[in-house]
Amino acid sequence: MSQAFYRKWRPHRWEQVVGQEHVIRTLRNAVASDRVAHAYLFAGPRGTGKTTTARLLAKAVNCLDEDLSRRPCDRCDHCQALNAGRFLDLIEIDAASNTSVDDVRDLRDKINFSPNQGRFKIYIIDEIHMLSTAAFNALLKTLEEPPAHAIFVLATTEVHKIPATVLSRCQRHEFRRIPVADIVALLEQMVEKENLQVDPAALALIARQATGSLRDAISLLDQLASTGDAITLEIAQDVLGTAASQAVIDLVEALLAGESATGLDHLHRTLDAGSDPRQFARQVVDYLRSLLLIHMGNAEQVDATPEVRVQMARHAQAFATQHLLSVIRAFNHAANDARGAWQPALPLEIAFVESLDLPQQEAPVAEPVAATPQKASKSGPKLRPQSATPPTASLAGAREEEAPLDPEQQRAQQNLTQNWNQILSLVRADNPNTYGLLNSCKLRHLKGDLLILGFASDVLKNQMTKPENLKIVENVLSKVLEREISVRCVISTARRISVPPEVDSDGMVAAALRDLGGEIVDIQ
Repeated sequence: MSQAFYRKWRPHRWEQVVGQEHVIRTLRNAVASDRVAHAYLFAGPRGTGKTTTARLLAKAVNCLDEDLSRRPCDRCDHCQALNAGRFLDLIEIDAASNTSVDDVRDLRDKINFSPNQGRFKIYIIDEIHMLSTAAFNALLKTLEEPPAHAIFVLATTEVHKIPATVLSRCQRHEFRRIPVADIVALLEQMVEKENLQVDPAALALIARQATGSLRDAISLLDQLASTGDAITLEIAQDVLGTAASQAVIDLVEALLAGESATGLDHLHRTLDAGSDPRQFARQVVDYLRSLLLIHMGNAEQVDATPEVRVQMARHAQAFATQHLLSVIRAFNHAANDARGAWQPALPLEIAFVESLDLPQQEAPVAEPVAATPQKASKSGPKLRPQSATPPTASLAGAREEEAPLDPEQQRAQQNLTQNWNQILSLVRADNPNTYGLLNSCKLRHLKGDLLILGFASDVLKNQMTKPENLKIVENVLSKVLEREISVRCVISTARRISVPPEVDSDGMVAAALRDLGGEIVDIQ
């Protein structure tokens, strides 16, 4: 049976580690000066070299080379034993499957035994954040005062879950995502050594798809190499389930043209052709990021063909800065949300519809009043409510959206506006799909114990009116506002409007602008 590329190409010496020079330099100097710490914490994204570096440290401290600066030599008996996986003093523990306090107590009981082969016993505990609270507490004393022959290396992808008491007992090293250029350079070496035929464009696609994880990139290349054919860009796109760049361009064209039906049709055709929704969302974000760089005068940082650059320049010019930033945020959220969605296409659909609904101008423009000019008032901004009500909204719903607010309702509406971000956060923690729907509402109007939510389309409205979604929102509203709140959904054409800097963002004027479709007529 052939060996997987990521195992075959695992670094055996310090200089073979890619993209983590800041960590390797510190560890090499510690070994060379014989000042190795008793506990390390390696934190960073998956596939960036945490476990590999931990094994190199184990090799270095047990290497038999007399020159400390040349350790690990990768030639002595101990180095060869570790390479072959038969070095008895390297103990690797998966914290994800050994989470209990009993597992840690068992480790603590055995740690006092002297090393079998080398000078040090190295304990590598992977995904350390998976340990229970009791297990962490049981590990603390051992981490603080381990036997002289023991070294701990803790690895995690979620350092924020590690108790501060554990962090304070370790020397911490942050691993970074690997740059695309460094990944491509290593893949080119692998292609040459493995006698593979791979187009440079395919290598670039693999590197981008890996999103900074070298192990993921090597695994993707291994997957493509198993086809047995020359690896072209088209084959790579087909096998990896990524959409061609033209599909992204077509989607952006429809977005800029405001063609909702055409855009959703492009989206569904792309997904029906086999593209992964999450990967497609990432490609859209990558393309939009390139537009942002061009828009901000950094076109030289964009990696694209001359033909695509021309298209990008046209799209970048068509976007207003704030609109482009909002669209990037919407699709970036879809890229993170698509994996957990019960309907994989839904986060992309929501992102596209939200992007269509965003204002395309840099700042709101006040429309002139059609009636006779009004005299300037010292009371502040004058507001005019939107008069247009969509025919699909009920008459009662339209009246409730446009009805003037009495002082008590004003206070309730202001309280809702001030707590809206907290409400969104709690809904998101409960169910990301419900959060996406709630965040796409164009209007929110609290009247008594009834919250009216306005949506741009029947699709979004019908999704939100499902009992499970309404229950989540109503529970959060009742918790935050400290009273029972019911929710009703309507179709609304109210626009999302930015609040001018001279208007208090927490005041009633801001609430009327954002939530009730008001317009500023005059500001004194």
